[in-house]
Amino acid sequence: MTSLSSLRPLEDRTRRSQIVDQLRDLIVSGQVEPAGRLTETMLAERLGVSRAPLREAIRELVESGLVVSEPYKGMSVRSVTRKDLEELYSLRTTLEQFAFRLAWPLRTQTAKANLLERNARLDAAIAAGDNPALAIELELNLHSWCYELAGHSLLQQTWRRMLPNLQFYFTLHQRAHNRPGPLREAHDLYVGLAGGDDLDAMLAHLEDHMRQGLTTTLSFIG
Repeated sequence: MTSLSSLRPLEDRTRRSQIVDQLRDLIVSGQVEPAGRLTETMLAERLGVSRAPLREAIRELVESGLVVSEPYKGMSVRSVTRKDLEELYSLRTTLEQFAFRLAWPLRTQTAKANLLERNARLDAAIAAGDNPALAIELELNLHSWCYELAGHSLLQQTWRRMLPNLQFYFTLHQRAHNRPGPLREAHDLYVGLAGGDDLDAMLAHLEDHMRQGLTTTLSFIG
């Protein structure tokens, strides 16, 4: 069953970007199930927009991989297979290990303090427990630290392109655990190692940290 109750009329700024933001939030929050159908008529009516900016927004969501558009079948939220999750896990693990290798000699005291600040914001959102989407956003912001610090433009671009799919994956992951966000202590070891002196231990932890999440999510989707 498709629920559009969280959609709201748009404000005066770029229509396409507003539509993209609202539909992305709808999808990554799990309000529309994987493979859930979407129609232009229903979306246009609920958002109070014309078809032109709506189609531009949908095209962007299709390109990011969150929405599938098939001739004669219409639009739907992407479905998720074991292969999808395995590929996302393997690519993300490889990229984050690469990012840490590049960032390792660049970890100034200021950079380490910034990592602790990001983790503190994530902890606060988890403790509040009333905004799962914010917790996911802040968890991804924590993981963005090594990519930003690495200073590798193509790596950063690849990471940004992955973010919508990672948001979608994190939503499934939290639903698999039946909780509104990660455990408060889930990133303590990650943050400790990231600020420490043992790069090999950090790289090994990344492999283990992400594999545990993948295994739980794979069990959830059956």
